[in-house]
Amino acid sequence: MQKHPHLLIVVADGEHARFVRAAPDHALHTESAVDSASAHKQSSDLGSDKPGAGFHSGATAHHAVQPRHDPQALEKQKFAHFVAAKVNAEAAAGRFETLLLVAPAHTLGEIRETLSADAAGRVVGTLAKDLTRTPDHDLSAHLKEWVFPVARAR
Repeated sequence: MQKHPHLLIVVADGEHARFVRAAPDHALHTESAVDSASAHKQSSDLGSDKPGAGFHSGATAHHAVQPRHDPQALEKQKFAHFVAAKVNAEAAAGRFETLLLVAPAHTLGEIRETLSADAAGRVVGTLAKDLTRTPDHDLSAHLKEWVFPVARAR
């Protein structure tokens, strides 16, 4: 028995997200995964490759004008909002009872602030850690507070 029955675990960062569930033997398995098509690109590939230049009237010196927002950071934010929208859809469809969010702090905050009231009410825990490259069989060691260890057949 899981500590939290019908638990959905979302493991994400600014570029990748996995939706993980526990099997009857408590082993964790990725149910689905999504990747951002553009968040992994460099800012120069997403927008202008150089900041614009400005100059003061009466002076010959030029000064670089920095963009207000880093295009790569904006893509990561969009991806976090996309992940939250998927979680919201899963919650609305009743596909999970409890939710565990695992992501680096900034991404975790972006996802949490975009969750619907329904999905946010199902959050039983958060872990501010990047585990996107951690294989399914190693996840439970990081999530022992929320899932039981794998029950091995003897």
